[in-house]
Amino acid sequence: MKETDLIIMDLRQFLMCLSLCTAFALSKPTEKKDRVHHEPQLSDKVHNDAQSFDYDHDAFLGAEEAKTFDQLTPEESKERLGMIVDKIDVDKDGFVTEGELKSWIKHAQKKYIYDNVENQWHEFDMNQDGLISWDEYRNVTYGTYLDDPDPDDGFNYKQMMVRDERRFKMADKDGDLIATKEEFTAFLHPEEYDYMKDIVVQETMEDIDKNADGFIDLEEYIGDMYSHDGNADEPEWVKTEREQFVEFRDKNRDGKMDKEETKDWILPSDYDHAEAEARHLVYESDQNKDGRLTKEEIVDKYDLFVGSQATDFGEALVRHDEF
Repeated sequence: MKETDLIIMDLRQFLMCLSLCTAFALSKPTEKKDRVHHEPQLSDKVHNDAQSFDYDHDAFLGAEEAKTFDQLTPEESKERLGMIVDKIDVDKDGFVTEGELKSWIKHAQKKYIYDNVENQWHEFDMNQDGLISWDEYRNVTYGTYLDDPDPDDGFNYKQMMVRDERRFKMADKDGDLIATKEEFTAFLHPEEYDYMKDIVVQETMEDIDKNADGFIDLEEYIGDMYSHDGNADEPEWVKTEREQFVEFRDKNRDGKMDKEETKDWILPSDYDHAEAEARHLVYESDQNKDGRLTKEEIVDKYDLFVGSQATDFGEALVRHDEF
């Protein structure tokens, strides 16, 4: 097979993943599919500062980046932390606020998303101008498939392109049909951006609403999670989901979920771990109790924010590139 054919196949696979990101691959009849988007934990470690600051290190830097500090001397850790503080202080007023810390923590926790976008960027930025236009994305992703009225794989590419274009326009804040890296990230990962949540809900409802009446009824809700596949008896978890729909999902008891009820289901208002951690870091480091942190206050409490040989006993961990 030619290399160009392999590239096209890879792009087609990417297309399936993107356009159907709120849908799920077919699973065994007894396996439950989950459409709910939860905020991930900041760390898999226990948050107990009396024992260690490992949780805070993971939260502040991301787990992988936190490892890179554990082999540094305290002096090296302080120096790198100072450089990070300059990045956190977005308005360059010399102080780090709780809001700036929260934004930094959220960004650090989503580094894998930004890495994913970075890895794909060059495939779509055809003219290498640092931007991706809708035309560039459409041509690379769909290309000649749009000319094929009967594709072998059975997908309706024209319909999928319309859906992608709608999402691209939603991500494109200034409406010029040209995406910056942040806008393209919102396009690929809409569930991570508040202003994209309506499109996540809309696409989910379109996937589940088989009779196209604009609502999700009980059978559509169950049918998206579970296929009877000839089995008369439903697993216990399916019965539980039926009860969940009636008692909690369908808030107005009209037998179906509307847009707001669907949003409450798939995008629940979770506890904001990043906000809680930012508040904790400020409280522990704010020596003069003015509600904001200077670089000096942060570096003085460096062991709370980052590790070093002094705090992690010189564990032999792989050295990563500069943060």
